[in-house]
Amino acid sequence: NDSPFLAMTMLMTGISILSLQDALIKLVSSETSFWQLQLLRSFFNLTIIFLLAKSINGLKMLKPINWKPVYLRATIMTCCMFCFFSASPILTISQMAAGLYTFPLFVIILAVVISKEIIGFWRIFALSIGALGSSFVLEPWKQNFNYVQLLPILAGFFYACNIILIRKFCRNENPLSLTFAVGVMFFLSGLIGISLLELMFDFTNVIVDMPFITIGWPDLTIFIFLFAILCSILNVIGNISLSKAYQNAESSWLAPLDYSYLFFACIWSKIIF
Repeated sequence: NDSPFLAMTMLMTGISILSLQDALIKLVSSETSFWQLQLLRSFFNLTIIFLLAKSINGLKMLKPINWKPVYLRATIMTCCMFCFFSASPILTISQMAAGLYTFPLFVIILAVVISKEIIGFWRIFALSIGALGSSFVLEPWKQNFNYVQLLPILAGFFYACNIILIRKFCRNENPLSLTFAVGVMFFLSGLIGISLLELMFDFTNVIVDMPFITIGWPDLTIFIFLFAILCSILNVIGNISLSKAYQNAESSWLAPLDYSYLFFACIWSKIIF
């Protein structure tokens, strides 16, 4: 049975934590690379989840009931994170958040088309207000609109696909197995990205514009190593919270509440930057 209050609580918890993590990653993006941070963070994610599962109910918790949608979702989340963070050195945290948070609109469309959910007036009204707020931050009508801002919007589409997959195909999966699968795909993507950039491709001509994703493995410092551990802790808690939220309420009901990310993003942006 659905539990809307539990879902709302878990959603707000996850959003506040993940928005902090996102702001911190932007803060240190000049000192590491997406691929290095992806590899390190996912390694610690997997370690934490492994220890949690072992201490709670055994490693069998990490085995999904149906691995195909679970790992499809993990692959989609990997694409989402790449699109969201790839332009982080260029865009403000507000622009990143506003682009990503077009995803409730995609959720509504996908929920109607795929899940056959019935969307009422108040959900549409709440989403319209949120979308209007995002547009005021992105300002696509201005001449100096940077097309790099489309990357977080693409991330929003991938994030919406992830939500629909959780609700429709992964509802009975253990949140730990869902988070573990994401960790596996993040680790593999980091490994592949570093290997390609270090051994096969030379992006020297675009490093100045997009350094965060065109450098494979910069010198690893103690600070980045410890930072990856902190991000991992935040990431695991946040993702488990969100997985639990979308397992316990209709995706279209939670989607308007998801806009609170913009509120938290503004708070962390003000404090950190």
